[in-house]
Amino acid sequence: MKIVAYTTSGCFYCDQVKELFKRADLEYESYLVGSPEMPRSKFKQEHPKCGSFPYVIIDDEVVGGLVETAKFLMKRGLVSAKKR
Repeated sequence: MKIVAYTTSGCFYCDQVKELFKRADLEYESYLVGSPEMPRSKFKQEHPKCGSFPYVIIDDEVVGGLVETAKFLMKRGLVSAKKR
């Protein structure tokens, strides 16, 4: 499974989605939007429909933000609703 997460600095939900991937023991790529590696202009050009962060793409399909990502992982049995 290829996971890419676009995040912003100081974003609570972005931190939570990273914790979710950790709980699920999943590897992922993370890009900080607004950094030299991923300037906002480049991100907006590549993902013009993004309205909020985090912005998660799994296997080349847009999943969405934290809630949508959690639902996606729970549906596949990769993470449970309770912390271990």
